[in-house]
Amino acid sequence: MSSTAAVAVVAIGLVFLTFASQCSGALEVGFYRGKCGRFVDVEGIVAGVVKTKFFRDRTIAAALIRLQFHDCFVNGCDASILLDGSASEKTAPPNLSVRGFDIIDTAKTAVESVCRGVVSCADIIAIATREAVYLSGGGRYNVQTGRRDGLISLAANVDLPAPSISVPDSVAAFARKGLNMTDMVHLLGGHTVGVAHCFLFQDRLYNFQNTGKPDPDMNVALLERLRSICPQNSAGTNATNLDQNPQSSFIVDNSFYKEIIARRGILQIDQELALDPITQATVTALANNSTNSFATKFGQAMVKLGAVEVLTGSQGEIRRSCRAVNKPGFLNFN
Repeated sequence: MSSTAAVAVVAIGLVFLTFASQCSGALEVGFYRGKCGRFVDVEGIVAGVVKTKFFRDRTIAAALIRLQFHDCFVNGCDASILLDGSASEKTAPPNLSVRGFDIIDTAKTAVESVCRGVVSCADIIAIATREAVYLSGGGRYNVQTGRRDGLISLAANVDLPAPSISVPDSVAAFARKGLNMTDMVHLLGGHTVGVAHCFLFQDRLYNFQNTGKPDPDMNVALLERLRSICPQNSAGTNATNLDQNPQSSFIVDNSFYKEIIARRGILQIDQELALDPITQATVTALANNSTNSFATKFGQAMVKLGAVEVLTGSQGEIRRSCRAVNKPGFLNFN
């Protein structure tokens, strides 16, 4: 069987051993408490891995936020983005620049060493992302756990909102995932950290919507600076911070909203959040409120994102490796 088929086809003959309490299918805070032994702290183990990585590279916060979003928006939060294969989700164009797989691998290895076959890769994504957000100055929201890992990963299933999507279309895309307009604005606030490569917004600098002119909604000083970073007809591989406040580009706070109100948004959808009547009031409120208020709301939105189309109970499996489905006949102990 090819690597693609191995990823795409549901493995048959799997035997699942589940606790009766897990059959309800609900996520819960502290799901792993007591399941790996009295003194094993699953979330603490994952947190330790993330902390070590974070102090070497603060950009992992943006990488993990993006990794969770890209996973949950395709087939739900089932860690399908982690599966290897010649036509897996990893190979889809929007996912080619996704990072953080090594962090999840390291955390999975650490957890498996003390708690074999119990903790899902999908839950490790959610826990690791929360820790990175916290280390970056965001709130330490409670992560719900109890997800199981998916068995299917296909590039053809990847349909993520494009950076040039309109606000109404973005609202509709989020609604299809059970997320409302407010959730959308809060989640896009994740752009308070991270970068965007020039090819994602270069049209705004030179030929916005085929007008032959730049986007009139972009701050003129920002336009000139971005043109120096992203020359016309270049490959578009250079990058710039999504939050243009240099004092805040690595901090999870509400600075992003202040920047887009000042017409200093990088992606088209980000800038339009501050201008469209559908979202303008929500953006203004977030910009005017405290950082702590945004941190709380962002955490709540991440919890809601993390519950999108999850597999629980006897669905899916607990992968031994986050990069491959289990071989037929492997016993899950969770």
